[in-house]
Amino acid sequence: KMRSNNFTVSSMHGDMPQKERDAIMAEFRAGTTRVLITTDVWARGLHVQQVSLVINYDLPNNRELYIHRIGRSGRFGRKGLAINFVRNDDIRILRDIEQYYSTQIDEMPMNVADLI
Repeated sequence: KMRSNNFTVSSMHGDMPQKERDAIMAEFRAGTTRVLITTDVWARGLHVQQVSLVINYDLPNNRELYIHRIGRSGRFGRKGLAINFVRNDDIRILRDIEQYYSTQIDEMPMNVADLI
């Protein structure tokens, strides 16, 4: 659906051959692809300077994995943003992450488009 709206999108997962994953990463690093959709296979080891936004479609149930996922944004001294889609079932996990890392994850306001 994103492609039909003229977004350049690539996706990859752990079951893909390494050669194919490397080619997709090369496109993403070069800026040919602006959106990369991936599984947790890339929560660690993805070092791309241009990543400014990470969206967690599913909240990980592991604190360390959460930090590795959101740590993909704002690297190399740049600002970054992480957005979490949170269901009622995820509230306990989210609160656990907040408590463990002594932080508060703010709810995005409904009028976020007005703030941009």
